[in-house]
Amino acid sequence: MATTDDPSQESAQPATTAPRRVPRARLVIAAVVALAAALATGHLVAAFVGPQASPLLAVGNTAIDLTPSWLKDFAIATFGTADKLALLVGMGGVLLGLAVAAALASRRGPAPGTVLIVAVGVLGLVAVVTRPDVGRLAALAPLASLAAGVATWLLLHRRAAPPAPTTAATTVTPHDTADPDTADPDAADPDAADPDAGRADDAADAETGQADDAPPHGPRASEALPGRRRFLVAAGGAAAVAGVAGLTGGFVGGARDATSSRASAPPLRGTRRLSAPPHDADFAKLGTPTFLTPNDAFYRIDTALSVPQVPADDWRLRIHGMVDRELELTYDDVRRRGLIERRITLCCVSNQVGGELISTATFTGVDLGELLRDAGVRDGAQQLLSSSSDGWTCGTPIDVLLERDRGAMLALGMNGEPLPLEHGFPARLVVPGLYGYVSATKWVTDLEVTTWNERRAYWLDRGWAREAPVKTQSRIDRPSSGATMPTGRVIAAGIAWAQHTGIAKVEVRLDGGRWQEATLSADVSDDTWRMWHIALDVDRPGNHRLACRATDKSGYTQTSERMGVLPDGATGHHTITFTAE
Repeated sequence: MATTDDPSQESAQPATTAPRRVPRARLVIAAVVALAAALATGHLVAAFVGPQASPLLAVGNTAIDLTPSWLKDFAIATFGTADKLALLVGMGGVLLGLAVAAALASRRGPAPGTVLIVAVGVLGLVAVVTRPDVGRLAALAPLASLAAGVATWLLLHRRAAPPAPTTAATTVTPHDTADPDTADPDAADPDAADPDAGRADDAADAETGQADDAPPHGPRASEALPGRRRFLVAAGGAAAVAGVAGLTGGFVGGARDATSSRASAPPLRGTRRLSAPPHDADFAKLGTPTFLTPNDAFYRIDTALSVPQVPADDWRLRIHGMVDRELELTYDDVRRRGLIERRITLCCVSNQVGGELISTATFTGVDLGELLRDAGVRDGAQQLLSSSSDGWTCGTPIDVLLERDRGAMLALGMNGEPLPLEHGFPARLVVPGLYGYVSATKWVTDLEVTTWNERRAYWLDRGWAREAPVKTQSRIDRPSSGATMPTGRVIAAGIAWAQHTGIAKVEVRLDGGRWQEATLSADVSDDTWRMWHIALDVDRPGNHRLACRATDKSGYTQTSERMGVLPDGATGHHTITFTAE
């Protein structure tokens, strides 16, 4: 075979491909769209199998259940009745953070992001199937959510990868095929000659955030631009599908909620109607709340991340356990018993000294003690364990409920209307003189007469007391803390409460001086709050401290000792500072 040493003889080498990492921006978009697709799909399927099957809601509800009491109290003190919105916003931030992290970890392949999606999906599945308020098909929602998230992620990751660049076919001379033992390694690998070159390129990518995705120039433009366009079309299509799924889920879920049931409920009129509160039941013109709290302003604290939806026609109340006769009542059964009206002030055990988690309404319903007597409570019974439609439980001392003058109610209405959805429609419990966590079950569906040892309610395992009578308290509403008032005569006003005992006196003290008795509003009921006001002479400009205390009809004067809300409600004098000038 003839050979030649002619350097002009060249041998052609095939084209080679250089793998590239997927641009960061595209991956972040892909991850966010995959997250949206997963959430929307779960929401859509949950609209058919039950709203509590939504993975997002199930994880949120589980988080609420597992939240330590101190953190719950911090959330309520910080966010008030917006605590659930804060939780949802926080969950959204965490999910977006995980999506971005998954994207940045997946530049060389989709596996890291896929693993994270599967892990979060399994978490959602476990949260759903362990909820007490979901049906047999509930697992379909998190499974569909997981499938949609993984499929969308893999599709968009594949679309995000730019076309692999090819180097043109090269010619190799004998000099190019030198003995590898003697070849200059730097000549073969330019990055080896400058080991910082690759890192510098990566640093430039990070600095600009788009080096891999920058508008191409030269011969690569015809390849990269269609790739980018292909990705954006795919991402936009997936986002549109997710949006349609989410809207459809909202529409279907809205059509299945209890709003229309509440709207079509017949008027609730008590056979023993109350007259209007007297005109001097409040001092609203002086800065107190109105005596009756409008429904849309009534405080709401509960563990339901989404409002349970129970149409009146589907609602049933079962009374069972240590009773002679088990009862099951429909909404119409309760209405036919003859409705009564009672004005009751409710307050939350998480209300800090001077807090706003207290409201008053006229409730319409039936006497709960009469219901229990109809069922026949057996000797030895200690508590009524009430359960809501979402599985929350509450234990109330049975002897309190059976007191004939207690006024405990199974309520259907509130301020002349059917209960608002967020306040328990179609039915809830209301017990004067007890904090809500041991008495005020909303969306109630089950009443079990039992003992303390046999059943434990939701909050008992979280550090709260078994029995929680409302503590005598008072609050300053005017001046507000930090307010600036003119020197001279300053009007102070506020509220006091000691449900089922009643308020006898309220006193205020300016700058640590003597206690001065305030004027009280009309005494509407021992089960409602009472307003107060007083005129104070504030002649000295500067900062001043104002404190208040209440004395109830038993003769007890509220303590000045400051205690937190755990385990059975806060104590202490409400004290504010204001400036006179």
